[in-house]
Amino acid sequence: MTPFISSINYCPVKSVSFQKIDSCEIRKNIGIIGDRIFAFSKNLELEKVRLFEKDPEFRKGKWNNILTLKNSPFLNKYNFSYIKNKLTLFIGNEEILTIDVNEIGQSDQLSKKMLELENSLEKPLFLMKNEDNPFFDTAISNKTVLPHSISLLNIKSIKDFQDKIGKKIEHSIFRGNICVDGMEPWVEQNLIGKVIKINNISFKVEKKIPRCVAINLKPGSDDNSLNLLQLLKKTYNHFDMGIYLTALENGKINIGDKILNK
Repeated sequence: MTPFISSINYCPVKSVSFQKIDSCEIRKNIGIIGDRIFAFSKNLELEKVRLFEKDPEFRKGKWNNILTLKNSPFLNKYNFSYIKNKLTLFIGNEEILTIDVNEIGQSDQLSKKMLELENSLEKPLFLMKNEDNPFFDTAISNKTVLPHSISLLNIKSIKDFQDKIGKKIEHSIFRGNICVDGMEPWVEQNLIGKVIKINNISFKVEKKIPRCVAINLKPGSDDNSLNLLQLLKKTYNHFDMGIYLTALENGKINIGDKILNK
């Protein structure tokens, strides 16, 4: 069987939102349009927030200046939708607040609401936005030189892990952009350094995705008792799940599209 896309996901707000979509636009040097274009600052005054927001080089290594599931696991209780400039905050299925991101002052309303909802959050808190240089992990980490990235998961690798530990694992825990079926377990790791094609768009397979404690969080909660990170290491002697791609061309991908070796 030729591997194919079984699901596509993107996160408008880093570490908070996770949305399933049927198709998405791909942009060279950016990735999936709309993915991780928002993020909340942490421990930064406004002047430094603007630097973090606009300058990818300023972000390097500054994990303590952005809210992530690793440093703020309570984020896992929330979700966002982003449609036609309207950003809506949810807890479960309950709509909490909708803002127009183009209206002056409405981003501050959202930050204020987050502070009200979470006592552990400290002022100042700002919502940042950058469509050309999104807030990808690979763009913040000092350990990688990928300013943009798309994550691909092989669902059979997840199933292999699930079968070996005897525990059901939701695919969403790994927050992958593209989930692929029809590929043997762990074969995706053999693609590192190669170019693949999806719907006539070329992607470079850059590296494996090393996982962090965020995968210990149960979906939709701040309960981090799953212990999947250590089980991954114990089972396979590594912390990797999935691969990073970079887009070499513009185009569109869809559920059902085949993954071909170039």
